[in-house]
Amino acid sequence: MEKVTGIKSVDFKIKALGHGVVNWNGPTTLTGDNGKTVDNHTLPKLRGYTNLTGRVKDETGYKYKKEATDIDFRKTPLYISQNCIRHHLFRDQAFDLHFAGEKNLTQVLASITGLIRGYVVPSSQCKRTSPLLIEDFVDQLGNGNFEQFGQAGERDSSSFFSKTTFGDTEYISYGSISIEQLQFISLDKKFDRASMVIKEGQGQEVAASVQEYIQSLNPNLKPVATFHKNYVRRGTIFEEGECGILLNDDAVQALVEETLCRLSELSIRQAKGYMYVDEITVDYNDSNKMMRIKRDESEIVSEPQQEFATYFYSK
Repeated sequence: MEKVTGIKSVDFKIKALGHGVVNWNGPTTLTGDNGKTVDNHTLPKLRGYTNLTGRVKDETGYKYKKEATDIDFRKTPLYISQNCIRHHLFRDQAFDLHFAGEKNLTQVLASITGLIRGYVVPSSQCKRTSPLLIEDFVDQLGNGNFEQFGQAGERDSSSFFSKTTFGDTEYISYGSISIEQLQFISLDKKFDRASMVIKEGQGQEVAASVQEYIQSLNPNLKPVATFHKNYVRRGTIFEEGECGILLNDDAVQALVEETLCRLSELSIRQAKGYMYVDEITVDYNDSNKMMRIKRDESEIVSEPQQEFATYFYSK
């Protein structure tokens, strides 16, 4: 059996800088100064944090809540969720999928949403799995603090509230672009992963639209999107395939470069906080060690030295 060789994934490490909180978790039930539970404290997203102390009051099973200041920002660091990152990474088309239907899926597929972000259209069950994996952005500095606020006007217990806020932040995150998921677009219901349902003779038209969009990302490359009625995954026993579109090396390169460019230029400004990507380290990974950039940066290949791996062939 022929082994798959070439660049299997493009992995990356991101360092981002900022100030304040950009991704809140909302009001959290805690213990106040008088020992009673309060719901007027707002917390940001903290990795591994629980508002329970672990002590149980009695046989009723009531669990004591922590106080607002009972937080170790090294053990439960601030983070920005990958959902928040993805929303801002593809913000231009963040709400477009509300209008997606069977009649306009060619437009969706020939876009950054269709090729990188991924989508699901519930009405038709058409979907495209995103080739882009991003981990949460986790803060390294731990500059958190407790702040008490009071609303203007009559002062009573309901007019006071508090927040856990942050000063300067420095985030580290990792991610990966899967070449297998990026290079092939299924247009077949056979394996329940059709990006869209095509009519007879429509495949070439969809492939042309995808190719035209990828060409617009980098006019210096020669991307080719080829439609075929039977693409087979390498290594299968029965060579049972599906109709779809396969992207050539230049097309994959253009999409990888566009994704890395979006990541390097990512910035988020929300409420009273902000974050921007300061540095990105890339690894064109041709090994079977998934995310080796996490464990040993001396092994990484920062520029493509060979072609991207090809997982599918026409038959």
